[in-house]
Amino acid sequence: MKKIFQTADELFRLEAALLRDYLPTDREGDLIYSLISFVRSHARLPTENKIFNDVLFKINTSDEILNPLRVFVSDKEHGKQYIKSILGNDVNVPTLRILRNKEDILSYHFPERCVIKPTHASGEVIIREAGERLDLAKLQSWLALSYYKKTREANYRYLEPKILVEPILFDDPNLSDIKVFCFQGKAKLLFVDLNVRVKHQRKFYDVHWNPLNFSLRYPNPAALSLLRPLNLDAMLAAAERLSEQFSFVRIDFYSNQERFYVGEITNCSGAGLAKFDSYENELRASEIIFGPY
Repeated sequence: MKKIFQTADELFRLEAALLRDYLPTDREGDLIYSLISFVRSHARLPTENKIFNDVLFKINTSDEILNPLRVFVSDKEHGKQYIKSILGNDVNVPTLRILRNKEDILSYHFPERCVIKPTHASGEVIIREAGERLDLAKLQSWLALSYYKKTREANYRYLEPKILVEPILFDDPNLSDIKVFCFQGKAKLLFVDLNVRVKHQRKFYDVHWNPLNFSLRYPNPAALSLLRPLNLDAMLAAAERLSEQFSFVRIDFYSNQERFYVGEITNCSGAGLAKFDSYENELRASEIIFGPY
């Protein structure tokens, strides 16, 4: 008999889609969806303790995620305005164009080298390296994308659908990026994403650039030793200034050692569903960020 589902992940995706379609699109429905997704991902119930994913769950299912500032920075265009107001425009990734409708997409002459992504969602991106043919139908479909309906992260619910076009920074399409977790305005923990387009890896460090032997969602290349960025202190200081108005938030950077750009401000990293390689390591990371609990 032919298998209907090849993997448990396929079944989970179907279950999640059914939940999204049939649960009411209100805060009660968001809570039910988030709770089921949390239990499915972590095989436990969320708690009130200062544990990494539990804290994200609480932010995502409480009124905190509806804080106007969190909603504002969830929009990649508006996030740049906030970054500019705190740090100046020099650290913003340059904007080549904002496309607001299908006519803008069809009439725009895209640069041969550029990065294209929706301002109102996460995870979707096209990197054009050498004038490759673009799937304009896909770009148009982004304008109908509701990231809220996909993830039930309410901060995305009322964002205006737009498409952002940016340059390839430092002329490197495979650029590694540094992401800093801040709690109560202090940088606490960071990771470097590597080989995102080929074989995604993730390496954790404390703020003094001491490597940490745990992983979150993607494998940790334990044998790989990365040089401490020359501008790490400047990035950490920038992260702290940007995070002052948030309880717990992630600030994302791109750097070439000499200069850095702020990529975006991430309210709920992985929607609180990304798993550490072990629960013990989630507790270790949590203690680094939040202190003993």
